[in-house]
Amino acid sequence: MPELRELYERLFRAFGPQGWWPARGPFEVAVGAVLTQNTNWANVKRAVRNLRRAGALSPQAIHRMAEAELARLIRPSGYYNVKARRLKHLVEFLISECGGRLRSLRRQDAQELRRRLLRVKGIGPETADSILLYALEKPVFVVDAYTLRVLKRHGLLSPQAGYQEAQELFHKALEPDARLFNEFHALFVRVGKEFCRPRRPLCGGCPLLSLGPPRST
Repeated sequence: MPELRELYERLFRAFGPQGWWPARGPFEVAVGAVLTQNTNWANVKRAVRNLRRAGALSPQAIHRMAEAELARLIRPSGYYNVKARRLKHLVEFLISECGGRLRSLRRQDAQELRRRLLRVKGIGPETADSILLYALEKPVFVVDAYTLRVLKRHGLLSPQAGYQEAQELFHKALEPDARLFNEFHALFVRVGKEFCRPRRPLCGGCPLLSLGPPRST
């Protein structure tokens, strides 16, 4: 779909490379993918910093840690009791699947691994795909609220479309390239934060304005 490629080129020219995901290794990416649910990245960074200082940024350390202590450390991320349980479920999966060696999962088929991740309690499509793309470098496009909002406002998705329909749009139109998907998703976040806001979007300076007038969502 030429519209998607043009959209990417415009965003990249406007913002340049985004350097995502900011983390020290695949497991930290996976932890961040859980913690970023329903919060902003600044809060996630504070929670990850707490885990690092406590020597708890490994599957084995989180597996051994009491859930209450884990919740205390990740408190800045919000919903900390729920997220502590989700992290526990995730590390149980990782220890069972690969002995906690997350990098070894890169050899596995992306779609089969995605199906297994989605069976982990508390892991939804966006979290699973973030782990696949950013931690394991699998060419799986991550869809979030920014992506949906931009695509719908510019008529590339119907107003009723959801996660799966949006993801299929990218998978069908673009080559399966993890680096491209990584950068594209990060650029959606950037334009969504700076211009394509939920209310009162700043259309005047948006690099996508000349693609056509945005629709209300």
